[in-house]
Amino acid sequence: MRHPCMTCGACCSQYRVSMHWMDTDASGGVVPQTLTEAFGPHQVVMRGTWESRPRCIALDAEIGTFSRCTIHAVRPQACRDVQASWESGEASPQCDRARAAHGLPALRASDWIPAIAMVLVDAHAAALPAGDAAPVP
Repeated sequence: MRHPCMTCGACCSQYRVSMHWMDTDASGGVVPQTLTEAFGPHQVVMRGTWESRPRCIALDAEIGTFSRCTIHAVRPQACRDVQASWESGEASPQCDRARAAHGLPALRASDWIPAIAMVLVDAHAAALPAGDAAPVP
C-alpha cells in the first residue's frame, strides 16, 4: 500500500497556503517564487490556493485517485506541517475536513498498518546481501 496522501490530494485543493515572502527562492528560501502570488505586504500564497475553489498550482492530482506535489522537496512549511490523520498516531481534524469536503472518508488508524508493513518489508529487503531474496509475507 502506498502512503494514503498519494491517493488523496484533498488538503492541496481545500486550504490557502500562505507564507512570508522570504520563504521563496527569490529571497533565499526554497519555495519557487514563480508559483506564488502576493497576499498582503509581507505574505505570498501558493497560486490557486486562495481562489473560491482552492487548488494549489503545484498539485498534480485527480482527488481521491492519485496525488503528487510537483515541488514536494521544496514545499512550504505550512504544507510540511499538515499531517494525514493517524500518520503520527492521532486524528488530524484538518485532514478529515479536507477529505470530507471532497467526499472522501476520514482516514483510520488501520489505513496505516499495510503502509507500515510495506516499509518494514522494503527495509528488510534492502538489508539483504545482493542475490538473496526476501521472503514474501
